[in-house]
Formats: sequence, structure tokens, C-alpha cells
Amino acid sequence: MIQADATFDGSFPFAPHFSAAPGFQMHYLDEGPRDGEVVLCLHGEPTWGYLFRHLVPVLSATHRVVVPDHMGFGKSATPAQRSYWLQDHVDNLEALVLALDLTGITLVMHDFGGPVGMGFAARHPDRIRRIISANGPTPFGQRDLFERVVANAEVSPWFQWIARAEANGELEPVLGQLGFNILSTLKLNGFENNAVITDAWLAAYGAPFARPADCLGAIGWAKGFATGAHTFAAPDPAADRLIRSKPALAIWGEADRTLRAEHFLPLFSAIFPAAPVRRLAGVGHYCFEDAPQELSGLIAEFVRQT
Repeated sequence: MIQADATFDGSFPFAPHFSAAPGFQMHYLDEGPRDGEVVLCLHGEPTWGYLFRHLVPVLSATHRVVVPDHMGFGKSATPAQRSYWLQDHVDNLEALVLALDLTGITLVMHDFGGPVGMGFAARHPDRIRRIISANGPTPFGQRDLFERVVANAEVSPWFQWIARAEANGELEPVLGQLGFNILSTLKLNGFENNAVITDAWLAAYGAPFARPADCLGAIGWAKGFATGAHTFAAPDPAADRLIRSKPALAIWGEADRTLRAEHFLPLFSAIFPAAPVRRLAGVGHYCFEDAPQELSGLIAEFVRQT
């Protein structure tokens, strides 16, 4: 686990906050005016709130920006006795949001932050104001969800590795050393801008996974796919209607080899057929690392216009 006050050479200069509401110490950023409209940023695998370090200052001038680290990631605790399936992360997010009583939420979702955010939206559609997916799938009871996930897994190097590693017993040993092999794992998932790699950047992404016991979050997310343990949210008709009425934006780095646009953007457009889709050429899976200024500008402009 990272020290609570670690800033990684000043690249993450935000005050840490912790909540025990989810049953463990869940870390989150809480920047900007407390009475401001809420932007809730949800990271994926194997990143943490550090991913949003360029977006937070842009939005926090006018908005309350809350950035949690999922259980087992970033500065949040990694309890040994908990399970780390999708539904557990939705439970944890729900506990945090209710404890902070966040309403009028703009969801900004990357990678598995998408399924976590949509799972929360299915439970509390009245608390959501806008949906922004940035290389983050939006499962919401679509009939072809399973087929799309399977089709993507057949062409994604990351999901191919997960299936192989689980089958031959390598998944937990390899991901249990994530602090050591963090760069190769991030690169397998895909970013195009190698200029982001500095000692501080490597430390920020590797530090949460110092020991095998710290890697349960990363292992759980991968293992849940390999074993079918993740439960994707299916909203009731009222939640479905309400979420479909919200302003939404999809931003997709087209060089994403992990989550292919052709498989996942149709899931977004099925819920939000009139919503804008911004496809970014040459931008990889970690779009917030490859094109931080462009992402921040698109998100800020969309929030302003809607």
C-alpha cells in the first residue's frame, strides 16, 4: 500500500481522504468547491486515481471532483478476506457515494470503471446527471453484451493472456508480482505515448503492488473474467429509462488493443443513440495518459455545454 501522503515527485499533489463506509479504508480525492456539481472519476485495471491527475485541476476550479481508488488499488486498503468481483466494487462505490451523499453526479469512467459506474447507475439513477465513457465499457443490460465481451476477448492480447494464464496456473503468480512487472502489464494493455514514462510515473503505478498480498485487486479483476465471477448490472425498466434520458459522451482511443472500439462503442450507442462519440486516432487504451489535454478539454467542454 502507498503512503497516504505520497505525491510522486509532486505529480499527484492532492490531499488524501479516507472512508471506512465500504468496510475498509477506501481512499478518494475530494477537490474543488464542496457545493459544486459533482464529477466522479472511476479508474480501471491496474491503475488508480493517479490516472486522472491532469483532469482534476481542470475541473476542480468549478466542480467538486471525487476520485476513489477501488478496493485493492492505489491508496485504498487491500483486505485479505474480501472478494474482488465487479459486484463487490459496485457495493463499495455505493457505500462511499451514500456516505458522502453525492448527487447530480457526472460519471467519468475508464476501463473497468465503466462496469462499476454503470452498476452504480442502475441502482441509483436519480443521483446521475451525465455519463462520460473514456475507453470504458457501458454494460447496462444490452442483449448482445455477452457476445461482445467474448468477441473482444478473442482479439485482445490482455484477455487472451488472462484466459491462458488462468488455465495454466500462472495468473496469480504473475499478477502477484505486479509491482515488478507493472510496465509490461500497462504496455500490454496499451498506451502509445512512451514519453510519459518517468521514475515518478513508474513508482506511482508500481507502488500499490509492492507485495503479492497487495495485488488481490488486480488478480481479482482478471480472475473474475477468466472464471465468470463478475456480475454485470441489468437495470430495472425505470432505471433504464432514466439513464437513457441523461446527456452522455463517449471518448475512445482508437489504438486501444484491450477494449476494441468496434465491440464496445455499440454498447454505448445502444443506450445513448443520439450521444456524441469522439474517436481519437493514435490514442491507446490509457487515453488519459496518451492525450491528457485533449481528454480534459473534451470533458470540460461537454460538462459546460450540458
